[in-house]
Amino acid sequence: MKQSVFADTCYWIALLNPRDQLHERAVLVSQSLAPVNIVTTDEVLTEFLNYFADRGMLLRQAAIRLVAQMQVDHTIHILPQCRETFLAGFKLFTARLDKGYSLTDCISMQCMLQMSLTDVLTNDGHFSQEGFSCLLRDR
Repeated sequence: MKQSVFADTCYWIALLNPRDQLHERAVLVSQSLAPVNIVTTDEVLTEFLNYFADRGMLLRQAAIRLVAQMQVDHTIHILPQCRETFLAGFKLFTARLDKGYSLTDCISMQCMLQMSLTDVLTNDGHFSQEGFSCLLRDR
């Protein structure tokens, strides 16, 4: 059985944009993990598309193509946005008033806990604060 890892918005942005400071690291980590199943959420993809909404037509089109490809890639599992995931994320969001976690991060963390995932493709230290292993962080 293939290993599964969660992919945060940070990863998708770095993978798509060759000018992103984490691009090379995202590519190298992706290659080192292959073969792997990637789990992400509709909320992460919303955040990803929003990020590229005003970064020029070429990057916006590239982001659209990537999300369209994800829909048919059998190694990528996209968890649907629903009331239950919102409420689970909202519960963590309200429980961490001392943190700067976004609601999307909280939803992602709750999905990871539910699926027993510990590794996340991100550089976002909020995930490590919750005990997850951030694969794009310097070790």
